[in-house]
Amino acid sequence: MLLAVVLMLAIGSAAVGCHERPAPVVLPPPVEATSVGVGDVFVLHIVGEDKLPTEFTVAPDGTVDVPYVQRLKIAGLEPQEISELVRNRLMEAQVLTDPSVVVSVKAYNSKRVVVTGEVKNAGALPLEPGMTLVRAVSEAGGLTSLARKNAIVLRRSAQGKTLAVTVDYDAITNNEIPDVPLQAGDTIHVPPRVF
Repeated sequence: MLLAVVLMLAIGSAAVGCHERPAPVVLPPPVEATSVGVGDVFVLHIVGEDKLPTEFTVAPDGTVDVPYVQRLKIAGLEPQEISELVRNRLMEAQVLTDPSVVVSVKAYNSKRVVVTGEVKNAGALPLEPGMTLVRAVSEAGGLTSLARKNAIVLRRSAQGKTLAVTVDYDAITNNEIPDVPLQAGDTIHVPPRVF
C-alpha cells in the first residue's frame, strides 16, 4: 500500500513538473498597408510654398482639396503617388514649373483593428505602426477579471480567406512565445472564462 502511495505521488509530481511550452502563433505575416483612406491625415509640403496649408484629411468621398489644383481623388494612393499627382497637376496648371512635393502620413485613421469580449473598452482602434496583440489589448483598457487569457481568438483575412488562431496571452507576456504583429482588419476576441 505504501509503495502504491509513493508511486502515485511520483507520477503526480512528474505530471506537474512537465509544463508543455505553448506553440508560437502561426499566421501569414501582416500586410503593411500604406495607401491612404477616408479619415487619414497627411502632411503635404510644396517646397518653397511656406504659406500654404500643409495638413490634410481625406474626405468621406476619398478626396482632398489642395491649393492651386483643387479637389483630387486620393483614396487608395500611396504617399509617393499623391506627391507625384500633386506635382503633375501643379505643372499642368502652370502654377509651378518643377515643384518638389513631399507627402508623409500623420495618422492612418482608416486602418483599424477590433478588440471585443472581455476587455475594459471593446471597440475599434486605429492601427499604429508596429502594433501587436498585447498592445491592442492594452489600448482597449486591458483584460477584465473574467477574461480567458489562454484562449484569445485572432481573426485575419489573408489571400481571400479568414483565418482564426487561438493565442495564449500569458505565454506572450511571460516571454514564452513572441507577440503577434497585427494588420489592418484584424479582430481580437477575448472570451469569458468557463466556470
